[in-house]
Amino acid sequence: MVHTFQCLGVNIAVDVNSGAVHVLDELTYHLLEQVQPPMGEHCPAELCARLPQYDPAALEESWQELRGLAAEGLLFEEDDYIDREKAASMQQQALVKALCLHVSHDCNLRCKYCFASTGDFGTGHRMTMDFETAKRAIDFVIAKSGHRRNIEVDFFGGEPLMAMDTVKKTVEYARSIEEEHNKCFRFTITTNGVLLDDENIEYINREMSNAVLSIDGRKEVNDDLRPTVNGKGSYDVIVPKFQKLIEGRGTKDYYLRGTFTRFHQDFAEDTYRTLTAVDSVIIVVDGAKGVETQTRKLMEVCRMRNTPVIIFVNKMDREAKDPFDLLDELEEELIINVRPLTWPIESGPRFKGVYNLYEHKLNLFQPSKQVVTEKVEVDINTEELDNQIGAPLAEKLRGELELVDGVYPEFNVEEYLKGEMAPVFFGSALNNFGVQELLDTFVEIAPSPRPTKTEEREVEPDEPKFTGFVFKITANIDPNHRSCIAFCKICSGKFSRNTPYYHVRHDKTMRFSSPTQFMAQRKTTVDEAWAGDIIGLPDNGTFKIGDTLTEGEKLHFRGIPSFSPEMFKYIENADPMKQKQLAKGIDQLMDEGVAQLFINQFNGRKIIGTVGQLQFEVIQYRLENEYNAKCRWEPISLYKACWVESDDPEELEAFKKRKYQYMAKDREGRDVFLADSNYVLQMAQMDFKHIKFHFTSEF
Repeated sequence: MVHTFQCLGVNIAVDVNSGAVHVLDELTYHLLEQVQPPMGEHCPAELCARLPQYDPAALEESWQELRGLAAEGLLFEEDDYIDREKAASMQQQALVKALCLHVSHDCNLRCKYCFASTGDFGTGHRMTMDFETAKRAIDFVIAKSGHRRNIEVDFFGGEPLMAMDTVKKTVEYARSIEEEHNKCFRFTITTNGVLLDDENIEYINREMSNAVLSIDGRKEVNDDLRPTVNGKGSYDVIVPKFQKLIEGRGTKDYYLRGTFTRFHQDFAEDTYRTLTAVDSVIIVVDGAKGVETQTRKLMEVCRMRNTPVIIFVNKMDREAKDPFDLLDELEEELIINVRPLTWPIESGPRFKGVYNLYEHKLNLFQPSKQVVTEKVEVDINTEELDNQIGAPLAEKLRGELELVDGVYPEFNVEEYLKGEMAPVFFGSALNNFGVQELLDTFVEIAPSPRPTKTEEREVEPDEPKFTGFVFKITANIDPNHRSCIAFCKICSGKFSRNTPYYHVRHDKTMRFSSPTQFMAQRKTTVDEAWAGDIIGLPDNGTFKIGDTLTEGEKLHFRGIPSFSPEMFKYIENADPMKQKQLAKGIDQLMDEGVAQLFINQFNGRKIIGTVGQLQFEVIQYRLENEYNAKCRWEPISLYKACWVESDDPEELEAFKKRKYQYMAKDREGRDVFLADSNYVLQMAQMDFKHIKFHFTSEF
């Protein structure tokens, strides 16, 4: 199979089966589009007739070049990678060990982020699975499970408790035929908790091996994101029910599941830190709300690394800001040049679609559809556009596109790759509209792994020797073990399993017998990985965020940034007999990047800084359960933590003496100014002109 396409003025042909990529001149490109294998000795006359714009002698010359590529196995190569008959047979023989039964196509919550927020999933009708369908599914999985004894069945929705009758009958039927077929069914149910009563709780705890309980964090966040049908919060309704269910589960498994949104600021810094390991970013902006606080911080991280950015303006099927106002806001707030590559035609109920400026095609939108229904290639200066969207909208679109071309610079891939220009797309993710254009462009222009700066030099991705750095540490991925995973971004070369690598900070060599890669919840052991890949390395306290691994070279990758925390508290030992355990726990949790630690230079007390209240609760819980240490929190009134430096050592020393009671050290020994109000910070900046105040740790 041969694919031909044009990208940024370059004619490209990809032979899928051989993996060869060819860059062609215009004549050869158009000729190849007409060729059907096998190729004869000479270019056929009828093919020359189809390309009258080219000289027959030139066509013959190109024909012979293509024949030469085919003879070398680089064009029209046969697919010998898969034995099709064997593959088909394997599919027929494949074992099935699990089912997810969508028993309720309905829901009693109206979660803001959910595609099912209307209760009918945007289909216009609600449904529950009947028992006969579920029964056939059970028969199917038994027939296809082969020698496997354990079978997993997950009841899902919508809200599966709305189809409890079907759930109970299905479980009863499966249990009745277990022994006959030598099977053991393990059931899971996922619920938002609204319909949990004593009867359902007792049934779930008796019959379900696992219960997944949906909640989106603390009360104010959950109630905002997960309202009931009447618009009221669900937190106070579900929490007592969840607590009662958990109390009655004994040793059976249960999980709390939340959906991470921009409102969950508690662990936002972890998201920013992850950005340091990526080569390109897609920023999603709400068409009505515009740029929000966390988006600004995200952009700061991208700017530190000159990371290329693509912006997607979402929810155009709802009432949105004027697109020109949005573009102005993007440029002003994110401090980057923008260039729209698609343009919306109205918004909200009047939303007709988008015009693709990159491909000069009109994408028509129809509400309540899950696919792009129509893509039309039109000349905007003809009546065809009027026929598609109506004369008034057509005239308005022409005027707006003319203004876009006049105001915004032409899209330049090089500027995008430097992080100086961001292409902008408009659409509706809920309806899968405008997303395809975004992803197609992303695949086309997004960079390959880029060079990475170290304190010593710049590391190129095509260097033969392996280098990488740890940007994230996660504990207890496997709840059955006290295991930690250090996530490592490979910057150059090839990583091989069981190969000795040099840990720069520890100045010693290490081997890794079970490196892993992750896809959602699936974890697999890998034998090798290459530049651009991210792998998980088992960690028993060896790694800190920012650690470097090499094949022997002493390199130090640029630090991983921390932002000035939003909340501060003193941490004190609640059990004098566990001082060592507390110190070890705080040290390791800070290594993971859970929060930030500052030592007050005035009184020597430890201050923990976080971006959300939940982090304090997590630290306290983990210290007690993982390190057998107890802590208590004491309030402290602080506004900002600022890292300070100066080219004038005398002025810096004078500043530290004058602000002695407000000075602290971070874990790296850097000077930090703890301002207790915005006024104090502003006065300090005015009084000490040569002091630089940084709101990120990387400067």
